Amino acid sequence: MKDLPVPVTPERWLAQIFGARIAAEGGIVRRKVDDIERLVGRRRFLHEVDRRGFHVIENAGQFVVFCNQDPVVVLR
Repeated sequence: MKDLPVPVTPERWLAQIFGARIAAEGGIVRRKVDDIERLVGRRRFLHEVDRRGFHVIENAGQFVVFCNQDPVVVLR
């Protein structure tokens, strides 16, 4: 009998994205807005970004999260 896949809960999804090596190293992660809204909700996601002191921008249906506390400057 095959094992069923573990369901993706909002908590598990958030742990995966913010626990990824790139995020832990202060890098940048990008995810589709639709996926975030479906899996965890915009409000909860933005709360988690704020809680960590990160920055996020939205463009063309994507959230781009800067997983550090450095300033973000939009040049053009």
